[in-house]
Amino acid sequence: MTELARRLGVFDATMIVMGGIIGAGIFISPYVVARHVNTAPLILGAWAAGGAIALAGAFVYAELAALRPEAGGVYAYLRDAFHPIVAFLFGWTLLLVVQAGGMAAVAVTFGLYVRDLTGIALSPTALAVGALAALTIINCFGVRTGANVQNTFMVLKIVAIGALVTIGWLAVGTAPVAAPVERAGGFGAAMVPVLFAYGGWQTASFVSEEMRDTRRDLPRAMLWGIIGVVILYLATNLVYALVLTPAGLASTTTPASEVMRRAVGERGARFIALGIAISTVGYLSQGMLTAPRVYFAMARDGVFFSKVGWLHPRTRAPVYAIALQGVWAVAIALSGRYEQILNYVVAIDAIFFGLTGVALIVFRRREARDAPPGRFRTPGHPWTTILFVAAFWVVAFNTVLQFPTSAGIGVLVLVAGVPVYLWWSRRRVRLEARSSAGPPSSPSA
Repeated sequence: MTELARRLGVFDATMIVMGGIIGAGIFISPYVVARHVNTAPLILGAWAAGGAIALAGAFVYAELAALRPEAGGVYAYLRDAFHPIVAFLFGWTLLLVVQAGGMAAVAVTFGLYVRDLTGIALSPTALAVGALAALTIINCFGVRTGANVQNTFMVLKIVAIGALVTIGWLAVGTAPVAAPVERAGGFGAAMVPVLFAYGGWQTASFVSEEMRDTRRDLPRAMLWGIIGVVILYLATNLVYALVLTPAGLASTTTPASEVMRRAVGERGARFIALGIAISTVGYLSQGMLTAPRVYFAMARDGVFFSKVGWLHPRTRAPVYAIALQGVWAVAIALSGRYEQILNYVVAIDAIFFGLTGVALIVFRRREARDAPPGRFRTPGHPWTTILFVAAFWVVAFNTVLQFPTSAGIGVLVLVAGVPVYLWWSRRRVRLEARSSAGPPSSPSA
């Protein structure tokens, strides 16, 4: 039987961790945080606190990766800790809305920046579809090819952020006095966009079965990747706060472009626009590499279309799963509903983050007091794990309170997966019963 190819090392996994977190957000969204807190120490404090919570999450996922080094990562953790239906609902929402909706939104952002940079006579949606189609095809050539593309774009992202931070220092002290922006929510509200800006590291666990040594390399990659992102995020927000001032940061929706424009003029703004375009396509590359492994794991468990669990005999890639991800993301991009779809699942996504932390608590209670020698253990467990769970469940609760309609639609999407799971599970039982019964015996002559 064809199996997934173990071709990824610790560098690949680290780039996947960082690539799953860093999209276009750090170039654009810090103004949302500044609208909730009004001083540079509070802005940096929010990003540092978010980094600490992300690091606690990295510890959790690192230990889970050592316990269950299987394709699909989070899917396997939820399945084995709770019940297969919980894992299915994670994969269900990931495919229908979380991953595909996010990729559609980012792909259209890519199209907008490419059109503005090149003046090409194509719509942003057409460029988005082209990018998604190209990355779908690339990843069908195998995990090594997909990882090489992802690594390249991640290195370019780091270069772009490094240039923003370095060049941005030239503009420190050039900010005019900005009108104060009305603020609401305070530090707690600021943490909501911060936590989601740090989200995405969990997707590295999806390719667990394609790492050469998952138990050794994935925990390292989780920790190194998160620490790298925290450093980049803090450095970037420090430059934003110093160059634009907190009031100026809160008043602009394009802080990276504004910083570069003040430092080196319009050439700087165009350079960072190119950096944002590269960052968006890098995020898409990471998503196309990782998420299809969840659908592959679902099919292998018999709760999804069997074709999705098929591996190409030469590339050993789950090509149908990859194509499914690409086609559905294209459909959402063409529909133009991706922003609404993302609003529907913010609370649901946060709930699954928390459930994954609880999964570690469940596994710890099941096992003997002493872990197997050499296995990674989460520092400070259970307190660091509880902090991680509580942080995301507070986000989920806050989202439900602020956006009850969107959260309600998200719950409906989730609940709609229950009858689908029941149908697939019953179908699997029937097929297994038919298989165990064997072919009907021929009548005697």
